[in-house]
Amino acid sequence: MQLHTSRLIRSPWLGGCAAALAVVLWALVPLLVSAAGELPPLRLSALALLAGALGTLPMAHGRQRRGATLSKGHGVLVHVGVALLVAGAVGACFASFSLAPPAEAALITYTWPVLFLLASRWLVQGRLTLATLGGALLAFSGAALLVAPQALTGGLSGAWSGYLLALVAALCWALYSLACQVPGWRLGERMPHLLLTASVMTGVASLLLEGVSELPSPQALLATAALGLGPYGIAMLAWDRALGDPQAARLGNLAHAVPVLATLFLVLAGVTAPDWRLPVAAVLVLAGSMTASR
Repeated sequence: MQLHTSRLIRSPWLGGCAAALAVVLWALVPLLVSAAGELPPLRLSALALLAGALGTLPMAHGRQRRGATLSKGHGVLVHVGVALLVAGAVGACFASFSLAPPAEAALITYTWPVLFLLASRWLVQGRLTLATLGGALLAFSGAALLVAPQALTGGLSGAWSGYLLALVAALCWALYSLACQVPGWRLGERMPHLLLTASVMTGVASLLLEGVSELPSPQALLATAALGLGPYGIAMLAWDRALGDPQAARLGNLAHAVPVLATLFLVLAGVTAPDWRLPVAAVLVLAGSMTASR
């Protein structure tokens, strides 16, 4: 698989701003999932992805260009394979939080930026430098600092199915980010269809595994709509735009800030008490990102 490295973005700041927007929106996921907590994870995934598909339709339509037709083989990979990655990433992530302690599941899920960075550098350059490896580990340590103490003090809970689903979510996100860089696929233009297909996939899985439940409350529906329009709508388009930047591997380091910002938002919302680890983790993430991007 080739990565897209020649397509330039008009403004040198556009890629970084798009990546930063996606990171901030993804960091809101814990708050929004908590607000929609009464919904089963797969049903929440299906509704959120449906909201994302509807919300991204006008934005993606404005980015359509001629010559975007895919061959039969690539069409199957994009419309089925990539949609399955999205469904797996969102559904497995939500399900892991319900089957395993959230802190432990989040620690595993947030390994996806490290996986993406390492895979991207390897595919583009054919090697991994010590700066890349050291910076990735340093940035990841900042995220781990926020969640590892809870996991260590609580011990292994035995929720291995939740841990496995969190790992599946991490792998799906890393592979999706790589797919965004394949020349000619133009996932941003196809985002509404991909999200709609992923919504159908998770919806069918919800009916088979979770059954039929009562209609959610207006608060849960509002949180679900915000979850779909933001983290799994606008953020997906922003991340696709960011990964079209020639410095995509460097911008991928920004994703390490997701767990740090997520904790900050929880503190500001009064859900989590302030902790000294937050500023330390922020410094580690920043230092690791700068080191890995050298």
